Amino acid sequence: MASPSAKFVLLLRGLSRALKTPSPSSSSIPRSRLRSYSHVLEAWNCARRPPISPPARSLCSRPLNLDGGEGPAPIDYRSLVHEDEFHKLADSTILDLLEKLEEYGDSVDIDDFDIDYGNQVLTLKLGSLGTYVLNKQTPNRQIWMSSPVSGPSRFDWDQDAQAWVYRRTKANLIEVLESELEHLCGQSINLS
Repeated sequence: MASPSAKFVLLLRGLSRALKTPSPSSSSIPRSRLRSYSHVLEAWNCARRPPISPPARSLCSRPLNLDGGEGPAPIDYRSLVHEDEFHKLADSTILDLLEKLEEYGDSVDIDDFDIDYGNQVLTLKLGSLGTYVLNKQTPNRQIWMSSPVSGPSRFDWDQDAQAWVYRRTKANLIEVLESELEHLCGQSINLS
């Protein structure tokens, strides 16, 4: 049985013969055979590549230091609101945001400012500045927000604070939106 390197040499010889321009008296090599040579050569090259190493950089937007007490706070399942109450709180919050963001859109001069609410999803488009998306996640009793500034966040209802709070950073949904929109649009906004 031939070694892998010997098979490769034979493959290269056959491929080089196949690629040579045939003389008028010789018969040409069928295209199907050429294709099989190229597939074998490609497979051989793939097999010889070193394994893919893990990325050199982290894909997280900010470094995580889980030893320093950061990270999500433990969930106290006794504090989870009942589903009916969750819907009332989340709908009320999202509809209040919709109303206040529509007013804000009338006061700022941003091209392509658009706000839409449909299928229980609030979408705020700020043209070239990015897009915010807020929606309810009923099974988790959370409001999820995708931000062009801070990325994705999941807010739980905090009964003591009477606010939607991101457990990982203890950030308040309304305060995050106010701060980011002021930074992006250059005009303060009061969403509370």
